[in-house]
Amino acid sequence: MTSVISYMERSKSSIDQIQPPTYGNLITILSIDGGGIRGLIPATILNFLESQLQELDGEDVRLADYFDVISGTSTGGLVTAMLTAPDKHNRPLFAAKDIKPFYMEHCPNIFPQPRGLRGTLMAKVIRQLGGPKYDGKYLHGVVKEKLGDIRLHETITNVVIPTFDIKTLQPTIFSSYQIKNSPCLDAKLSDICIGTSAAPTYLPAHQFTNKDPKGNNVHEFNLIDGGVCANNPTLVAMNQVTKQIINQNADFFPIKPSDYSRFLIISIGTGTAKNEEKMDAKMTAKWGLLDWLTHSGSIPLIDVFSQSSSDMVDFHLATLTRALHSEHNYLRIQDDTLIGNDSSVDIATKENLDRLCQIGENLLKKPVSRMNLENGKIEPIGNGGTNEEALKRFAKILSHERRLRDMRSPHTKKASTTK
Repeated sequence: MTSVISYMERSKSSIDQIQPPTYGNLITILSIDGGGIRGLIPATILNFLESQLQELDGEDVRLADYFDVISGTSTGGLVTAMLTAPDKHNRPLFAAKDIKPFYMEHCPNIFPQPRGLRGTLMAKVIRQLGGPKYDGKYLHGVVKEKLGDIRLHETITNVVIPTFDIKTLQPTIFSSYQIKNSPCLDAKLSDICIGTSAAPTYLPAHQFTNKDPKGNNVHEFNLIDGGVCANNPTLVAMNQVTKQIINQNADFFPIKPSDYSRFLIISIGTGTAKNEEKMDAKMTAKWGLLDWLTHSGSIPLIDVFSQSSSDMVDFHLATLTRALHSEHNYLRIQDDTLIGNDSSVDIATKENLDRLCQIGENLLKKPVSRMNLENGKIEPIGNGGTNEEALKRFAKILSHERRLRDMRSPHTKKASTTK
């Protein structure tokens, strides 16, 4: 917002867009994990949340109208772009209800399933050793078709999408807040989505160049999946906002850097495999590279990296919100009981995709849970109700916050008087 272009200076501004936090009481963040086809789980939950907001404020409202930042990694980055990319009327290109059909239609082509001899374990091992499991051509084509030439600065609200540059060996964070000082980050959303989704061994790394608005300062990106550094991007989003507060961005005045109680955070996971404790030090002590990459048909090395990345974010946020007595403003929805094909990121059969949708529906009915800081397990909290009930409560808070900002904002008042 005003960190890039002031609210009133946006070329396609709309009074429906969320006003800056300076006119309200909260800073609102929506975060979506990475997880391939398991993006169907947050898609189901986001659809429910948006439907609750529509019951309160009308069928035309969208999630981007309520969150100061929407952040996503890998498949979550794609969902983030879909929710925030503008159409020709400067409204979100996709509603939350459109994400599930998109995944159901395109995932079988993004991750085509091998048949016959190509589906044997030996064939899988040979393919993984010889190059990425998938060529990515269909993914690249459909993302470019849907997002076109839309760039980062055009999103309806601020977005934060982590990637990792394998040439510089540094995370590259595509953030609406950073493009003012780093114009080269103002890339096409399609390139950003392809980059953050390029999971090693599954999809090829994505290389592209970008220029600043004047056509200068060519910058080359060599990107892989943001999940290698931030599969759960919640802390990355909070970091971006905190920088703006420290730098006294007018959107956040007079919020103090230490005032985390004003953060309202909804963090949605894509599910993780149930810890069946099948690995131990004795077993892995003799493993070589091939074992870490292909054991039992999975890729343990990547599972370890993505799981540890997400768990550390859970650990930090659970500690932080407890210390600041702000647990009531933090909702983490995650299922850590997936087994078999349910935990796969790429088994895109209709049966499995339908199952993931059902897992999302079931997750809504499960109790609100938090990470137990003693054992690292996700456990129900007392008197927390179900995730569905929590989302209804958060929807009311978000609706009230939006109305409060609209009432206090001189921009909204000015727009109303000129109608």
